[in-house]
Amino acid sequence: MGRRLARKASASHPALAALAALALTGCSAFAPDPNAPQPGQAGFVRGFLGGAVSDDPRAALVARNTLSAGGSAADAAVAGGLMLAVTQPSRAALGGGGACLLFAPRRAEAEAILFLPGAREATPPGADRPAAVPMLARGLFALHARGGVRPFEELIAPAEQAARFGVEVSRALAADIAAVAGPLMADPGAAAVFAGPGGQPLAAGATLVQPDLGTTLGSLRTAGVGDLHQGALARRVAEASLAAGGGLTVAEMRASVPRIAAPLILRSGNDSVAFLPPPADGGLATAAAFTALAAGATPDAAALRGVAVARAWRERGGDPMALVTAQVPADQGWPVLPASTSLVVVDRDGMAVSCAFTMNNLFGTGRVAPGTGILLAAAPGIGQVQPPLLSAAIAFNAPLRTFRAASAGSGQHAAPIAAAAPLAQALRNAPQDAAFAGVPNPGRGNLMACPRYLPGDPNSCYSLTDPRGMGLAIGAVDR
Repeated sequence: MGRRLARKASASHPALAALAALALTGCSAFAPDPNAPQPGQAGFVRGFLGGAVSDDPRAALVARNTLSAGGSAADAAVAGGLMLAVTQPSRAALGGGGACLLFAPRRAEAEAILFLPGAREATPPGADRPAAVPMLARGLFALHARGGVRPFEELIAPAEQAARFGVEVSRALAADIAAVAGPLMADPGAAAVFAGPGGQPLAAGATLVQPDLGTTLGSLRTAGVGDLHQGALARRVAEASLAAGGGLTVAEMRASVPRIAAPLILRSGNDSVAFLPPPADGGLATAAAFTALAAGATPDAAALRGVAVARAWRERGGDPMALVTAQVPADQGWPVLPASTSLVVVDRDGMAVSCAFTMNNLFGTGRVAPGTGILLAAAPGIGQVQPPLLSAAIAFNAPLRTFRAASAGSGQHAAPIAAAAPLAQALRNAPQDAAFAGVPNPGRGNLMACPRYLPGDPNSCYSLTDPRGMGLAIGAVDR
């Protein structure tokens, strides 16, 4: 008969007695703290969060809070982009659009989400201010589908609350209002939003309240983004756009969808650098400027080279990558290009998003669709309206599945160099205070970089916004 190798444990053994006591009376020591922040609440994630940079401080703060609540970089960019529709509608209203780059470490590649304000097939009958097809919400929803982890309706809530209850006018928005105050205040809907009680343009520090926009954002939260393109909200916006001279149709809004595209890719040492592809041809200009800088060109010369390449593509098309290094006519100067704004977000896992947004004109058509709070973007290609040079880039290491740096730029014809120059500086490990050196006016850039990669060494990461601008850079750590 075999020997028994185990014997009944005695609870009188001191060590076992201690374990038994811990099991019976100490379980509460391991129970979750009911007062601790939960997923979706700021403070849920502790330690290094990543970071956010935007031309608008409030958008950067909302993006940072989303990271703190457990959101990914895609979630944070969505929340920040929607906040821009409230706090910087001069450049990123719901009636506008944009383009984003997304790097997801698990896929070891970057991709572009293109949602430029939709062009019109022809000038709509009776439209004295033809509006672009609204694409911002649908584009951000597509970004969320590619990399989001939090519910989309949760990400709308901060923007909705800011619109309903008011937000402080930033210096950047106040400057935009002042720049076009005359024509902007000629529209009763715009004047009701952007003018004070005495009819004067809102100044920095004033409270901006947009109840109609809050209601529209609430509809997107409860009924979904599709309602703006093929539901009851789409019908209301189309009808309201007629009153505002925009001439939108439900059919056009239904047919306009974002596009997922392969970015332009260049090599920089062991890293890959992704740029927005055409028709977001500011990415092409950024790639050309980046290549010129790598070859030793000055920022001014690289800026001219980038714009010349973008202009060559607009005039004759062709393979964008071939144009980056092709001989093209020197830039002879474009008419004034539209304004834009940008946002860069990186999360603790190395996911990165770099976006540029536009209304195709400062405040778009300058008119608000009555009852919706939506400022309508100007339709591109009609009259003198040119698309902007939307400029964004992300550097990453595909074999290591790691993030290296991301940038975005605004500032009309100088937007591409505003994205290219700080990225080039980061990739050569230049001092941080030299990141925006030589970027010509009116270019303004935003940058996040991790010299020792992410995942990797988060202590090496930093975030910067052009000190000449009015943005905010937050390297997010919660203790």
